[in-house]
Amino acid sequence: MSSIIRQDSNARLSRIVTHGDTVYVAGVTSSTPGDIVTQTRDVLAKIDGYLASAGSDKRHLLSVQIWLKNIDADFAGMNSVWAEWAPADALPTRATCEAKLAAPDLLVEIIVTAAKK
Repeated sequence: MSSIIRQDSNARLSRIVTHGDTVYVAGVTSSTPGDIVTQTRDVLAKIDGYLASAGSDKRHLLSVQIWLKNIDADFAGMNSVWAEWAPADALPTRATCEAKLAAPDLLVEIIVTAAKK
């Protein structure tokens, strides 16, 4: 039986959970105020760090969920940053939806699942 490893936990959640060779990263939002490009870059940089701390990286992404505050206004800007960041030869499955996020200044939240290296 595979063990479950929880990292960066608090009273509400674990930021990262690893089970066997699968890494789950909770929803990541930006700490940097700004437009969708700025916030998406910040979120993806954080995801790089979380994956590295769990023994993975963006080339091992399996699935991604992207939540946008305003899909009509922000889809193209988010996708421009995504296209720079995501490896073209190792793209995960992905869904992008519009949602009311936890704070009014948040424009994007991203959840990822990856395999370990």
